[in-house]
Amino acid sequence: MARHKEFDRKEALEKAMETFWCYGYEGTSIQVLVKNMGINRGSLYDTFGDKRALFQAAIAHYDQTVVKDAIARLEAPNASKSAIIDHFYTLIDRAVTDVQRRGCLITNTAVELCPHDPDTATRIATNLKRIERAFYQALVRAKEKGELSDKHDLNALANFLTCTLQGLRVTSKVNPDREVLRSIAQVALSVLD
Repeated sequence: MARHKEFDRKEALEKAMETFWCYGYEGTSIQVLVKNMGINRGSLYDTFGDKRALFQAAIAHYDQTVVKDAIARLEAPNASKSAIIDHFYTLIDRAVTDVQRRGCLITNTAVELCPHDPDTATRIATNLKRIERAFYQALVRAKEKGELSDKHDLNALANFLTCTLQGLRVTSKVNPDREVLRSIAQVALSVLD
């Protein structure tokens, strides 16, 4: 008779995500995962497969929780220029209060794995495209409301905002000074004027 799993899968996945977020893929051992997830090694393998499969599940969980929450305001039906501006300053507020300096799991993974892991690169590109699409939708609404001039290429702006956002996440890991990050955001957001 199979043993009943004595843990909550979603809670264990959340803990795995947090662990990978703190230490990265290479810096996270199975032993650290088992300890942080509060499950035994057999349960980890039986439920999630190997470390790579668990990492991929953690990335998907991050996208469906952290990213989804972060871009919800950009995806709102009435979101426009102010939502974009608020998105940057909210990110800065989170970054300066993140004592572990985790940054963004998507960005961290892009830097750590994407140059030599095509499968992960494809997954991360999809995640970044989702953020870019949210910016694009808010930019379209801003243009419809007359908040942006017709001279703007909305696709290029969405790409630029996504890239700048990821750069801010990296910078915040090195220098989480609110004023430095705000000055970077102000320059970046000036393209919307």
